[in-house]
Amino acid sequence: MTRKLFGTDGIRGTANSEPITAETALAVAMAAGAQFTRGEHRHLVVIGKDTRLSGYMLEPALTAGFTSVGMDVVLFGPLPTPAVGMLTRSLRADLGVMISASHNSYDDNGIKIFGPDGYKLSDEVEQAIESRIGEGAAGDLAPPARLGRAERLYDALGRYIEFVKATFPRHLRLDGLTIVVDCANGAAYKVAPTVLYELGAEVVPIAVAPDGFNINRGCGATAPETMQEAVVQHGAHLGLALDGDADRVIIADEAGRLIDGDQLLALVARSWREAGRLRGGGIVGTVMSNLGLERYLEGLGLSLQRTPVGDRYVVERMCAEGYNVGGEQSGHIVLSDYSTTGDGLIAALQMLAVLVESGRPASEVMRVFRPLPQLLKNVRVAAAAPLEHAQVRAAISEAETALGARGRVLIRKSGTEPVIRVMAEGEDEALVGRIVDGIVETIEQVAG
Repeated sequence: MTRKLFGTDGIRGTANSEPITAETALAVAMAAGAQFTRGEHRHLVVIGKDTRLSGYMLEPALTAGFTSVGMDVVLFGPLPTPAVGMLTRSLRADLGVMISASHNSYDDNGIKIFGPDGYKLSDEVEQAIESRIGEGAAGDLAPPARLGRAERLYDALGRYIEFVKATFPRHLRLDGLTIVVDCANGAAYKVAPTVLYELGAEVVPIAVAPDGFNINRGCGATAPETMQEAVVQHGAHLGLALDGDADRVIIADEAGRLIDGDQLLALVARSWREAGRLRGGGIVGTVMSNLGLERYLEGLGLSLQRTPVGDRYVVERMCAEGYNVGGEQSGHIVLSDYSTTGDGLIAALQMLAVLVESGRPASEVMRVFRPLPQLLKNVRVAAAAPLEHAQVRAAISEAETALGARGRVLIRKSGTEPVIRVMAEGEDEALVGRIVDGIVETIEQVAG
C-alpha cells in the first residue's frame, strides 16, 4: 500500500495546508500513540521543534493527540533533530517527535517521528500509522483517569550540549581557533555557539536571532554565502553552516571555499580507519555521492555502499550491515557511535578533532579527494511526473550512452518537494553540462 502522508523524511508540506494542519497533526499523534502503546506502564513521548512560526500551532495539536490516547508528553522547545533522537533514548521514551521542515523556508513545516530506540521509523511502521488514521481512533481514546500529562523539560539544551561535547576527544581543545558558525536562525541557535565556545574556540555566531520567519532565509547549509564571507572577513580558521534543524553541516575552509559532505565522509573514513575505529570495511553513502569519493575509498581498500537519498535509508543500511559511518553529500553525516541520525554539530567536531591534531589549515586537511564534475538541476513539475514519457526515457538513455563508464546519470523524484532532480557526473565537465541541460529541457517540454 502506498504511503500518502509520509515521505523520505517524515511528513512535510506548507504550514496550515494539508497535511501540515492542526487537524492532521492531532490525528497523526493519536495514531502514532496508539501504535506504540504497549504494556501497562505510563507511556511517554518527547517533542522538540525548530523556530518556525507554525511550530506554535503543531506542538499543542500533537500534545493533545498524544495525551488523548494516554501518553505523557515532555516538551523541549527549540532543539536540533538529533537531540530529539538522543533524548528519546535517554528518557526511555516510547516515541520522539521533531517538528521541522529541515532546510525548507519558514512557510513549510514537518513532523519527524523516532521510535523508542531513537531511530526514525521504518516505511512499514509509517504505513501502519497511516492505516490507523484511516480507520479512525475512537477505540484508542483513553478513559478520563488514563489521560496523559504534559510538561516542559527546561534543561534539554544543557543535556544535549554536554552530550555533544563528550564526543570530542578529551585531550583536545579548540583553543586558538576562530570559527564562524551559521545556525540558520534555526534549532541550534543556542547550542552550537555554546558547544564551540565551551571547547575553547573564539566563536563568530551568525543567523542566531530567529523570529519565526527567517529560518534558512539567506543563511544556513543551503545558503552558505554569508558564512563564507564572514570567514574571510574575520580571518577565521573555518566556518560551519548548519541547516534549520541542525542535522546537516557544510564547512568552509580558511579562504571561504566550501567543503561538502562527500569530503567530510572521506576524511572521517580515513581518520577512523587509521585509528582502528571504522567498522564494516567502508562507509554508506547515497546515489548522489560523488564518483570521486567511491574511487578514493577503493584506493584505501574500502567500499562505498549506496542507498536512496535520505539519511533514514543510510542509517537503515548502516544498522543492517554493521557500518558506523555514513552520510550524504548535502552534509548529513551519521556517526552511529554517537547518534542515531545525522548530527551536524557532532560531525563538525569530528572534523575539528582531525584539524587540531594535524596543525594544518582546513584547506589542506579537509579536501581529501578530487571530485568528478557533477551538476544537479531541479525541475518543478505538477503531480503527474513525466519520467515514464518516451521522450524523457530516450533522452536519459542517450545521456547514459554518451557518458559510458566515465560517468553516470541519476534522475529521481524528490521525496520532500514537487520536483524532479536531474544529476550527471563525469570526467568531461562540458559534456556533463550538456547532458543535464538536455534532460531538463526534455522534461520541461513534456511536463508543459
